[in-house]
Amino acid sequence: MTAPGFDELLDAVRRAFVDGSGTPVVTDVRPLDSAEARAVLGDHVAVAVTDRAVLADLVPGRAVTGAVAVTGDGHDTLVYTTEEVGGTPSAVAAAVDAATAHLAGTVRRLRGEAAMLDALHSTGRELTAQLDIDRVVQDATDAATRATGAEFGAFLYNLIDEFGESYTLYTLSGVPREAFERFPMPRNTEVFAPTFDGAGTVRSPDITRDPRFGKNAPHHGMPEGHLPVCSYLAVSVISPTTGEVLGGFFFGHPRPDRFTARHEYLAEGIAAYSAIALDNARLYERERNLASELSRSMLPVAPATPGLDVLTRYLPAATGSKVGGDWFDVIALPSGATAFVIGDVVGHGVTAATVMGQVRTAIRCYALLELPPSEVLRNVSALTGGLFGESFVTCFYAVHRPADGTLTYANAGHLPAILVRPDGELEEIGEALAQPLGVGSEFPERGTGFPRGTDLVLYTDGLVESRTRDLTLGVEWLLAGIPAVLAAADLGPAWDKLVAELTHGRHDDDIALIHVRHRGEDGA
Repeated sequence: MTAPGFDELLDAVRRAFVDGSGTPVVTDVRPLDSAEARAVLGDHVAVAVTDRAVLADLVPGRAVTGAVAVTGDGHDTLVYTTEEVGGTPSAVAAAVDAATAHLAGTVRRLRGEAAMLDALHSTGRELTAQLDIDRVVQDATDAATRATGAEFGAFLYNLIDEFGESYTLYTLSGVPREAFERFPMPRNTEVFAPTFDGAGTVRSPDITRDPRFGKNAPHHGMPEGHLPVCSYLAVSVISPTTGEVLGGFFFGHPRPDRFTARHEYLAEGIAAYSAIALDNARLYERERNLASELSRSMLPVAPATPGLDVLTRYLPAATGSKVGGDWFDVIALPSGATAFVIGDVVGHGVTAATVMGQVRTAIRCYALLELPPSEVLRNVSALTGGLFGESFVTCFYAVHRPADGTLTYANAGHLPAILVRPDGELEEIGEALAQPLGVGSEFPERGTGFPRGTDLVLYTDGLVESRTRDLTLGVEWLLAGIPAVLAAADLGPAWDKLVAELTHGRHDDDIALIHVRHRGEDGA
């Protein structure tokens, strides 16, 4: 609720909008955000707004004939009308502003504080929207260094590697990294201890005169060649969930008394947002690593297959959170045939990786019974629908039988496979044969010849689809790139190059790939 004083001021301004006969006209009001208020009001309490371009931005689609911006008690408001008015509103605005000129300093201070809060909240939104740890800490360091007016700023933060060992990294802002590379990491001395221990913020007008400074060997102060630091500000970054000290911001300036209470407030605010962002990023990174390692641990090594060269690839998502649902399998069947499987669980993370492992195991079991492809997928689909609720899985299942030189396949909602004939003709096979596992119940089976010199390519959508590229276009690029792969002396590097060209290393989904080349040796 607005303060009575401001309500009375607002009513007085509205009553000033009159026509030529002195009769009040209808007025409207709209709040001004802090940026609009700074632009329109400056340090004034009331201002008549006459610039047509400004009015068009503030009140779009209305033919405003008179407007006054007014502030008070933290409320910034535009009073305006679209009716014909005399010059009274401008005179009232001028009178109000003249009568409140002594408040200009207060208005300026309040606007400065509002701008500071806006900047802090804006920085917080940007930081907490990030999940990449490296970007979070660098963005935080840059933002905090700008906000404090420091000559340079550093953020030292702790991470735990896959072996559970803690190690310290740092980012810099305002100076090149080379300026600090030859110096050791700060130790838990009396100056640094409050920050590393989370005991509180340290702000000094001249750290070299601080009684805690210079007590530790071998340097007894800053190492030789260190950038000069006089003004010093250090703030802990503490996890809001665990209370753990995640790291600390350190700011320096060669001149004394450069950091104020306002700078301290901003640094502490950015540190708090950084802690939230780091908590989120570390949780995401742990889950992503777990899903990735779980997926990798369940992927097979393709067995040696007489007469066939088999290349496989699995690449977890390089960006984003879509890790854990893609897989491939190469299964040597008792009859001497070989099954090739590729699939994608709808969903991501540890749950998708777990579902993937169970579906892969089920397919291997039914495959080893030498069931036809249609029956393998039908049985696994019934199992998937019963076990995993709403989850469903796309899967392409193909069996090569060297005895008769055929390839038999069925497709459960997956992308079509690519068959390359001995004459180099590319053909997509198995497109839209059936619904995914867990949804479909019938999986039509098809067959084709697979003679010597034929290639088969199975892949998941992470290779051809992204946020910035349509699936159809991605498939076209893949088809256009395959001839160069086939012409290469070594399939591995050729595929690695094509994957890099298609994704630019920024694939936001897993990629799984199988390339089968029928070389026709070993009696096959």
